[in-house]
This record gives sequence, structure tokens and C-alpha cells, in this order.
Amino acid sequence: MSSVLILDFGSQYTQLIARRVREAKVYCEIHPYNVSASKVRELAPAGIILSGGPASVYDQDAPSPDPAILEMGTPLLGICYGMGIITQSDGGVVEKAAAHEYGHAELVVHENDDLLAGFDLDESTVVWMSHGDRLEAMPEGWEVIAASSNSPYAALRKLDRKRYGVQFHPEVVHTREGRRILENFLFRVCGLEADWTMENFIETTTAKIRKQVGRGRVVCGISGGVDSTVTAALIQKAVPGQLDCVFVDNGLLRKNEAGEVRAFLGERFGDALIFVDASDRFLDALEGVSDPELKRKIIGRTFIEVFEEAAHSPREGKASASFLGQGTLYPDVIESVSVNGPSATIKSHHNVGGLPEHMKLDLVEPLRELFKDEVRAAGRVLGIPHSMLWRHPFPGPGLAVRILGPIRRDDLEILREADAIFIEEIRDAGLYEDIWQAFAVLLPIHTVGVQGDDRTYDRVIALRAIVSEDGMTADWFRFPPEILAKASSRIANEVHGVNRVVYDVSSKPPATVEWE
Repeated sequence: MSSVLILDFGSQYTQLIARRVREAKVYCEIHPYNVSASKVRELAPAGIILSGGPASVYDQDAPSPDPAILEMGTPLLGICYGMGIITQSDGGVVEKAAAHEYGHAELVVHENDDLLAGFDLDESTVVWMSHGDRLEAMPEGWEVIAASSNSPYAALRKLDRKRYGVQFHPEVVHTREGRRILENFLFRVCGLEADWTMENFIETTTAKIRKQVGRGRVVCGISGGVDSTVTAALIQKAVPGQLDCVFVDNGLLRKNEAGEVRAFLGERFGDALIFVDASDRFLDALEGVSDPELKRKIIGRTFIEVFEEAAHSPREGKASASFLGQGTLYPDVIESVSVNGPSATIKSHHNVGGLPEHMKLDLVEPLRELFKDEVRAAGRVLGIPHSMLWRHPFPGPGLAVRILGPIRRDDLEILREADAIFIEEIRDAGLYEDIWQAFAVLLPIHTVGVQGDDRTYDRVIALRAIVSEDGMTADWFRFPPEILAKASSRIANEVHGVNRVVYDVSSKPPATVEWE
């Protein structure tokens, strides 16, 4: 199966390039911009896409790939910063633009070659620009195939080397024909076939797991959420009889979640399921802690301690486990650590940045480069029920990052009740699967209220519901007002200690999905 390599120069859109390529049923991998030429030869991609990035190619320490990669003869597509890399390496001149170009622009097509096949000559189409530099002198042997009012070299080609550059971002939805342009590169320029499916992914991934694990035993932290359940199902398929699933009640779960999830997982994984009630252990470790990053790190460390103890506990003569399976996804990685270029750390996810430096178990993370919708597609192939695949995401730190400030047991009960009412109203309205994620947050403030004839000074619940494709960007869900009104009324009347309910209308960015 042929593939595409994406070199990441730190663009906020790099993961979207991968999404679009995979949506075209072509396998791709994201690697840091400084990956070695020998590694690229080993991967043998049919095409290479160079992402955008926040730097300027003319800066002294600008991120730059191994020059040998650009001379391999593999078809190249440079996007924004990536275009600057390719053209500058060929003798072009990139300089700071007199006028920056951000947002929508009209692109006029001059040559409808392979990259712009399907466009009429001199046709205008809307594209998304995001750059402060531009190509001022075109390298020898290149020609313009499209331009905008501020970018006379908005799309270029060098046919004899199958090199292309575009100043705009075809991967974002704001570029009206962006998918067509990327698919033209994949199928017309690189000669690829649309042969990457979830069946292919499962086949190749289970083979990788077997190679990594060998005869070893794997302990998999499982929450009943989509990511960990699909991870466990993949490991079980790859190395049957070598997996133990550990479901931990950390005291930070939603209402009735421990019992419901335990019942489902027991049916799916049978004797491979280990249940650990560690709620007191987690809550004691979190006592008095308000800092959200510290919360995440404490929870991550405690999870690992529990998993390691389970891994080394004797079970009917089984050897100790050497591997820890985790449902880490690409958005977890990109927000936690800058692994693929000079991108910014947003927060430490409990299963990435929250892991201790010295861990006795090797990680097995088969979903590490997937997005949520791809995980659900894999789950369908693996036979996981629809109801489990479409559960809203729930953070590993659980309700700890939905209580702002220190964690108290009575506050957990308040939040559980409010959250359960909100989700119940969403389900009753038939909107659950229209929403990516919905939840309640308990705020660390009291407000004056009136309940009955009494003055109250009680807590505030914030409700949050978002729509998203992959969790990397999100927008707030537009509820019919009567649904929010009913949820608010029920929470204020049924949850003791709450007298005010607010709704969060923040998008991501600038906010994150969770409040902490």
C-alpha cells in the first residue's frame, strides 16, 4: 500500500492535511520536518507534502528539511511555508510581504494542469490565505499556474520534477475546492490509488502490535470510552489471551458510570477485565490541589501506579505484563507535547504529558495518529456497538477538570447530578449524536439567589456543548432555547446547592473544549 509523507513545520493545520489525505482513502504519516533522509527512503512515500508553519524561511534558524529529501525525485507539494522551502531551495527569493494576507482570497487559475485539473482557465475560486511572506522572485524552470491579488505566485509548478507549491491552504474548509486540489496531487501527480480503509488499518496495526508485543502480556487502561475500548479491541484481536483490561474507578466518574461501564466491558472482554476501585486513592492524592496542570499530572501518575500494580499482580499463573495499552489519539499528542515540529503546548493530557518520566511498562498506542471519527470507523469494523462508539468523549482526568478549584467529595456529587440532568435533556430532545461533547462544569463562585421565600448564596453550574470534526477546533452548539431553559430549571430545582446556570458560548480557539 502506497503512502504520503507529511513533513510538519509547526502549522496549526498540519493535522488537517492528514485528515484530508485519509478522507481520500490514501494512507499518510506525519513526521517532523527534520526527519532523516534515510528514514524517508525507508518509508518510500509516493508523495511528500510540506506543511505550513509560523516561521519565515529566510530566518537564520528557520526549520528546514534534510536537503536530500527534496532531491529524491518524489513528487512534492509545498503549502505556504512549505512552498517557500521548496522554491527557496531551487533558487527562488522569499521576502516579507508588504501586505499580509489572512482570510479569504480570490484565486484565478491560469493553467489547469494536473494539480488544478477540473478548473476552467481564468476561473476564480475562493481560497484561504494565512501568510506574511511571499515569493518575490520565481526560481528558474518554474511557472505560475494561479494567482491572487496579493500573491502573483499563489500556485506554481516545476513539471520536470513534479514539484508544486501553493501559497494558500487547500486543507481547510474555507478553501472551496481544496479537497479537489489535494486529490489531484494524490491521484494525478503521485499516481496513488484510494486503497486505504479501516480494514487495511486494522490489518496493519494488529501486525504492528504482534511485532511489538511478541509473547508479552499487555495491561490496557480502559474507561468504556471510544478510544480505550477500540484500543483494547485491537490489542485483543492482535494478541488474544495476552491482554488484561483494567477499569479503574477513580472517584471522578459521572453518575452511575462505574456500574454501567463495568457491565458492558465485562460482556465484551470477559475474564480479561480487572476492576479496581481506587477512588479514595485518587481523591486523597488530589486533596487541596487547585492547579489544573498539577491535577492532570497527579491523576496521570496515579493511573500509572494502579496499572503497574495490576500488571505485576499474579493472575492464574500469568506472567507480569510488560506493556501498557492506551487510547491516545493525535489531538492528545499535538496539544500535549511538540513532537512534530515547533508547535505550542496547549495542556498536558493525562495519558501524554501527565505520564511519569520513569515508567516500568512500554506503551502500546495503536490509535496515536488517528482522529476521533477514524477511531469510530475502526470500532464499527471491530464490532463495537453503536451506543458505545457514539458516547461523548470524557477526559481521562474526569470530573477533576470540570470542578474549578480543589476537589471535594460533596462538589463531585453536585456536579454528577447536574451533568446527568443536562445529558438526559439532550437525549430526550434527540440531539445527543448531533453534539460532539456536552457536560456541566462546577464554578468556584457563589451567587445570590431566591428559592421559595429564602435568600440563597449557592453555586454556579456552567453548561457546555460543542460541535467538532476532530476536537482540534470546535464551535458551541446552538440549542433551541426551551431545552436550555428546561435543563437550567431542573438543575436549579433538583440539585441541592445550585442556584444559577449559565451556558458557555466560546469556540475553540480561543477557548479549549474543557475548562481546565
